Amino acid sequence: MNNKPLITFSVALATVLIVGCAQQSEPSGQSRLESKQLVPVEEYAAIDEDAGLPERTDRIGVLKVEQERAPASRVYAREGLKMKAAGTFLAADLSAIRMQSEPVNRENYAHFDDNPVKLVAEAPVSTFSIDVDTGAYSNVRRMLNAGQVPVRDAVRVEEMINYFSYDYPTPAVHETPFKVTTEIGPNPWNSETRLLHIGIKGYDVDRQNLPPANLVFLVDVSGSMQSADKLGLLKSALKLLTRQLREQDRISLVVYAGASGVVLEPVKGNERAKIQRALEGLTAGGRTNGAAGIRLAYQLAEDSFIEKGINRVIIATDGDFNVGTVNFEALIDLIEEKRKSGISLTTLGFGTGNYNDRLMEQLADAGNGNYAYIDTLNEAQKVLVDEMGSTLQTIAKDVKIQIEFNPALVAEYRLIGYENRSLQREDFNNDKVDAGDIGAGHTVTALYEIVLTDGKGQRVDPLRYGGGEKTTSQFGEELAMLRLRYKQPDEGRSRLIENPLYITDIETSLQKTSDRFRFSAAVAGFGQLLRGGKYVDDFDYQAVLELARNARSTDRFGYRGEFIQMVSLAGSLHGNTVRASR
Repeated sequence: MNNKPLITFSVALATVLIVGCAQQSEPSGQSRLESKQLVPVEEYAAIDEDAGLPERTDRIGVLKVEQERAPASRVYAREGLKMKAAGTFLAADLSAIRMQSEPVNRENYAHFDDNPVKLVAEAPVSTFSIDVDTGAYSNVRRMLNAGQVPVRDAVRVEEMINYFSYDYPTPAVHETPFKVTTEIGPNPWNSETRLLHIGIKGYDVDRQNLPPANLVFLVDVSGSMQSADKLGLLKSALKLLTRQLREQDRISLVVYAGASGVVLEPVKGNERAKIQRALEGLTAGGRTNGAAGIRLAYQLAEDSFIEKGINRVIIATDGDFNVGTVNFEALIDLIEEKRKSGISLTTLGFGTGNYNDRLMEQLADAGNGNYAYIDTLNEAQKVLVDEMGSTLQTIAKDVKIQIEFNPALVAEYRLIGYENRSLQREDFNNDKVDAGDIGAGHTVTALYEIVLTDGKGQRVDPLRYGGGEKTTSQFGEELAMLRLRYKQPDEGRSRLIENPLYITDIETSLQKTSDRFRFSAAVAGFGQLLRGGKYVDDFDYQAVLELARNARSTDRFGYRGEFIQMVSLAGSLHGNTVRASR
């Protein structure tokens, strides 16, 4: 009998069985760390056998498994991970070598550089739009309270300064909607230069005397808003505002996620039960089609438009638009088109991790509105209740500031902050160029660091072939000319205010300057330190504390005391010891 075929079959069967057993002895698809590029690694010394402890590699630490050694000649690991064949590694043990994932930070901030020092001989005129936003301050506060050094691009110094109200005099009549105050004194971070302080105060309106309001809440209910510091805080914040509304006011509610819809048709402001039920019913889920929500909200506001009233869309979101129109410039164009309807925009930012500060700030600027970041319910109280008039009612629009320095007396200047509010010189007289608006009771502050021609603080070397003798001036002791342009809310033609500044206005003693001068300088110094301190020399957090503490003045709501604590915390996070005694 020929046994050759039988023998051949037996050998083949044995081969199959051996291969099958070998495959079972290797990690399964799941145990190979979810099949992500597991490769055999031969004889790599990543484990210190003498110490019995893992040694760190470039990417990750390796945990040694304490068990009986097996004759395995190789182990499976992620590509790039080096380990020595040291016995049998179970699938469960391999999972231990995975690094714990950190929360992904997708927060978005527009990059900008600090305003440079300018020579008056080359560029005597500085022009910019006013800015009443305060979102940067509360966002920085959130980061500091979380133990994080703020991102430099999150720090807009003008918004830090303008977070605080200052006791500027108010206009005597409403025909001129605001009054201008100036003060010149020593610079606390450079004794060779001076600070020029410009303050604007708008006339105030009692809450009960505000014009009828047509408010459309545009609320983001996408999945990214599903946390207590987002939708939860948002609902509590809007409830604070609704409790201030009156019978003559109208309120409606639009939501957007993957799609948008009207949750509450316009109702009277005193129908609080309906409004609160609508807010309570909001839940988060889905993606974020912000553009669709914006279009619907403006349409609803137009349908309920109140002549000579307050017409405003209030958008509350983390700004993480991810479906529909998501292009930044396209969204800005959309808002600029909608503002022609006479409806303003307020943006309220919420949340962390995916927060889009760049979009929120620029949407408000394009929509003739204001921007605030809500990190706590106290901040909501400040923005929506305590400062309700300035948040909602515009008393002057397209407000521009231009200052021309006299080259005979001023050698250099630097505008502190307002980097993304800069305008061309010719834009000042062009009424078609948009600028910032002022609300009822708003204060706006701007600071210039200036160097006098007879001073020693000049940062720019003179030109070798600059033309010889110093310029003389026919204006004697006139240091600069300050000009402001603004429009009444219902007018299209701007009005001009001029205010000359004199060298005799300079105060030589810092202690004799006003509390508002010194406190605003402290905030400006703090903001510049957070941005790297390019121009503040040896000025530090302790110097900020001492300056702010001695200029705290009246602190009705405790905001200045909180600022002192923030400075102390920032100093600690930067490795400096500061004393925040009250």
